[in-house]
Amino acid sequence: MEDTIVLYPVMAMGHLVSMVELGKLIVRHYHHRFSVTILIARGPLDTPDVTTFLRHISESTHSINFHHLPALSMNPSDLNGNLGTIIMELIHLNNPNIHHALQTISKTYSVRAFVIDFICSPALSVASDLGIPTYYFLTGGAVLLSFFLYFPIIHNQTTKSFKDIPTTHLHFPGLPPVPVSYLPEPAQDREDPFYNYFVQIGLNLRRSKGIMVNTFECLESPLIKTITDGLCVPDAPTPPVYCVGPLIASPENKEDTTVNQCISWLDSQPSQSVVFLSFGSRGVFSTAQVREIAIGLEKSGQRFLWVVRKPESEDNNKHFTTENKEPDLEALLPEGFFDQTKERGFVVKSWAPQVQVLNHESVGGFVTHCGWNSVLEAVSAGVPMVAWPLYAEQHMNKAFLVEEMKLAMSMEKSEDGLVSAAEVENRVRALMEWEEGRVLREKSRKMKEEAMDVWSDCGSSLIAFTKLAESWVSQ
Repeated sequence: MEDTIVLYPVMAMGHLVSMVELGKLIVRHYHHRFSVTILIARGPLDTPDVTTFLRHISESTHSINFHHLPALSMNPSDLNGNLGTIIMELIHLNNPNIHHALQTISKTYSVRAFVIDFICSPALSVASDLGIPTYYFLTGGAVLLSFFLYFPIIHNQTTKSFKDIPTTHLHFPGLPPVPVSYLPEPAQDREDPFYNYFVQIGLNLRRSKGIMVNTFECLESPLIKTITDGLCVPDAPTPPVYCVGPLIASPENKEDTTVNQCISWLDSQPSQSVVFLSFGSRGVFSTAQVREIAIGLEKSGQRFLWVVRKPESEDNNKHFTTENKEPDLEALLPEGFFDQTKERGFVVKSWAPQVQVLNHESVGGFVTHCGWNSVLEAVSAGVPMVAWPLYAEQHMNKAFLVEEMKLAMSMEKSEDGLVSAAEVENRVRALMEWEEGRVLREKSRKMKEEAMDVWSDCGSSLIAFTKLAESWVSQ
């Protein structure tokens, strides 16, 4: 009976892409030992970008099997509630489908390992009941792993919601002191339905056979040592941790108008002269904030490539969207903006080919939301960053990027959550012109070389991955 590795991702681009890359990695190095099967969940939160990505991957990656789970449905009234609650409910609803899928796959394959996205944590019990070894895959870095492993400990240190003690700094092993406001929003409020889900993720991670992290040894070395030394789980054994990153999607060689326009424009710009501004597939700003960015870019005098999404709220602190509507740039941006910047700026709607852009010779800086995929893409391209976190664990990533890794400078907000045009101007100029930016650029160049080495014959990520795969062979 052929051996297979089953992967269970979350159907969100930031999670799905790196899980698919993990599947490709397994096939690339161990196609003679394992096949790879990816479980595809379907439900009311499916988005066009995920659907398009899955269609493209299934058509172009014949070495991976895709097993589609039955589509889930919910009452329309339930879909108007808290997004975290909906996601949690859908994942729990899928457990019977996961059970059936694993049983079905086991009739024709020997399932050597079941790898689940950390958000899909409830599936651990399903695989355990079937006697299938289960591993976690963290799409974030060691910062996120430290947070989840230690969160049950922090949870037991107080009965208050952290949002009610806002001046408190929390102490996670290996991290700089973390202001309460830097935690993912559900972790700040004990009444949030996702709060206990986070606690459970932390507890379930300990019960797994191992934890894969999309990072590499020298990027987060002291923190990784803190975790593997057991300091994040002082009351139980820490499972083996495998740093198998950076797992980054390859640039697509597709004919696309946006791709062609972006790359053609970059081709006409001087080396390392362009600052790239992009805030992920779910990051969004208020109209007021978009206009502040525009004014700041105009006054900075710098060349820029800027991805603009349609505002969804006028709340300067609301930054997550599930919508994907195109913005009306003429109505959204300040009058005269395009005339003033047409010689040195390029604005695209909603999406740009980020990996290609970051690796382009003309790009010399990146203003980012600090989503982990974006961080890895910038690090692998050797591009220094301005850190502008928006949601999830991005504020914690920012703190580590700025204070520990020293690969980014911080964008500072005012009390109402707005980043001023003057701050945008100063940070962009500092990154592209000043000594502070030069130091970051040199540090980023060296880290790019380290990132390139991790998959060489004696590279740390290849060694970790080989150790993991050989354990699948022998168990």
